[in-house]
Amino acid sequence: MFTATANLILPSTTTGSFPRPRWYDVAMWGRPLDTCMLDIRFREKFLDAMAVVISDQERAGLDVLSHGDLHVDEDLAGRAWHHYPLQRWAGFAGDHLQPEETTAPWLHYPPGTLLNEIYTGWRWPHVVDKIEHRPLDYPKLWRLAQARTRKPVKFGTCCSQVMALFLDIHTPKYKDKRQVIWDMAEAMNKELLVLREGGCRCMQIEEPTFHFMANTFGKDHEDVKFMIDAFNREVEGLDDVELWIHTCWGNPNMQRVMEDTGYANSIEIYLERCRGDVWTLEMKDRGQKDLQLLAPFKNNLKKKICIGVVSHRQLQADRPEEVAGEIRKALKYIPAEKLIVSNDCGFGRQGCNREIAFYKASAIAQGANIVRKELGLPTTYVPAADPALQVDVVAGRRAQTA
Repeated sequence: MFTATANLILPSTTTGSFPRPRWYDVAMWGRPLDTCMLDIRFREKFLDAMAVVISDQERAGLDVLSHGDLHVDEDLAGRAWHHYPLQRWAGFAGDHLQPEETTAPWLHYPPGTLLNEIYTGWRWPHVVDKIEHRPLDYPKLWRLAQARTRKPVKFGTCCSQVMALFLDIHTPKYKDKRQVIWDMAEAMNKELLVLREGGCRCMQIEEPTFHFMANTFGKDHEDVKFMIDAFNREVEGLDDVELWIHTCWGNPNMQRVMEDTGYANSIEIYLERCRGDVWTLEMKDRGQKDLQLLAPFKNNLKKKICIGVVSHRQLQADRPEEVAGEIRKALKYIPAEKLIVSNDCGFGRQGCNREIAFYKASAIAQGANIVRKELGLPTTYVPAADPALQVDVVAGRRAQTA
């Protein structure tokens, strides 16, 4: 069901995380949000940072906004993206380095590389008991963001099955990883249903593992089929929510985690076998590789397609004309009414500063406007591009009208 993008053509957005203001230097470290909010210093900084990240996206001209993942602790290479649920659900304990023999096959890196530094630096809880849902405060986090804008706020969260890649079982209550994944899917589903009851009608499930696993084991492998079932269980009961499925090829400190980045083995999975309304794909950083795979589906797309038109890994701030070029390429394979434009993945995983993220985000909105004009469609007002609203106004430049 389309809610946030129901009446928009070529809507612009960002994937999720956004760089923090430098003064936002507090963290939750596993504590409940309500406990943190009792600290007046945390409360003021958190609420002000949320207002800033919403304001930045509105000034950039985006159509669908993000809460910026500001509840996620600013730790090594964005580890807390996985850890926020793991620190709060029952059944987990400790911080341990994952042994080599249980690490996913595509996450082995040699000494002297940044990815080795990251994956040996990260620590993970063990599964020590039955996994059960405990509140993650997603409804409150969404309200804090949505209250600061009239534009729709998309709430994103880490998919339960990607968290399971890093977990080792240390309890007889689980015989294998499948049981762990299924219980985590059910725990996340409970939180998403509470988020829905709280009023959120646009949610993004980030990084189910089908594209990784299908490339390693094949799209019809039993483990892949199980993961599809687990994902569909995770999002059960969200039929009146616009549900986004985000996929990329890694974002710890903005790094690509593998080189085999083809979607050929997983395209049918994401388009046909997964519940959802929007599928997001990493495209800009990969030179729009695999875009042609969408050609057979062009006239019968059941989901909208959100493509990355700027890279989260490149620090060069894209120009709107470049973004427009990326959109034109995509329109050869995706109808305009089915296309959404974004960044490949979030900007807030340690490696990108706030100013670069802002101008990349605004380039997405401005690039979309260029193509909308070419198609005879209404455009979105972009305050960042208004000559009268620049930091230093040049005499004689006329302001754009909203």
